[in-house]
Amino acid sequence: MSGSVKKIADVTFKAGRTIDWEGMAKLLVTDEARKEFSSLRRAFDDVNSQLQTKYSQQEPEPINWEYYRKGIGSRLVDMYKEAYESIEIPKFVDKVTPQYKPKFDALLVELKEAEQKSLKESERLEKEVADVQELKKKFSTMTAEEYFEKHPELKKKFDDEMRNDYWGY
Repeated sequence: MSGSVKKIADVTFKAGRTIDWEGMAKLLVTDEARKEFSSLRRAFDDVNSQLQTKYSQQEPEPINWEYYRKGIGSRLVDMYKEAYESIEIPKFVDKVTPQYKPKFDALLVELKEAEQKSLKESERLEKEVADVQELKKKFSTMTAEEYFEKHPELKKKFDDEMRNDYWGY
């Protein structure tokens, strides 16, 4: 096995151990997202196990030809040895990764941007929810003046409508 394939298998195995699957699963909201996430995890585990089984094997142990010469005979063993040594196992040449690495890197940048936008939107929505919760608590005892203090644009709109004799009908 080539050294680069072994390195890829090792890195993938280590990455699989460091991924916080449970932490990511807690962030999912919809059932569809959970379903997609579980299929992603299964696919990752399948690829990871294939890499570990197919590409993590070491070079085969050398054959002790002398041992077999004593038991079988040198002519037959020499024939097998010659056939064995004539076998060429092609080395793996990765032609796919160089093609997709730039695309993957671009997606990572896009992902980081989307993450930042999502965090900002989450902050904004959390603040809005907190404001609505506060408004909900105070709503039964709140006066119109208190409401318009928090929402001056509505006060201006209502004042303009009353000034222009537009009463909504």
